[in-house]
Amino acid sequence: MSGFKHLSVNELIHMSEASTEVQVVDIRDSASFAAGHIPHSINLNNENLAHYIAGADMDKPLVVVCYHGMSSQSAASYLNEQGFDDVYSLDGGFSAWSLAHS
Repeated sequence: MSGFKHLSVNELIHMSEASTEVQVVDIRDSASFAAGHIPHSINLNNENLAHYIAGADMDKPLVVVCYHGMSSQSAASYLNEQGFDDVYSLDGGFSAWSLAHS
């Protein structure tokens, strides 16, 4: 078992509308994050990873976003190993989310 689930952009939209409990972390570089990101997401990188894990709610759903949905899979698996129970990788990444919102 990989420890995480795949999530479509539509599923993320419905999940976010149904609950304010969804945590979204964006693992793209800070310049890309600054240029555009999913509202209320946090830019997660090697510098703030330990601090984020220490303060995060491990029981709330956690969605990992990257550029195209590839790198987020290994990051989602890692975060699941760190104790997050309900982890998702956003299929298509930020590009798919951006297309759906253009």
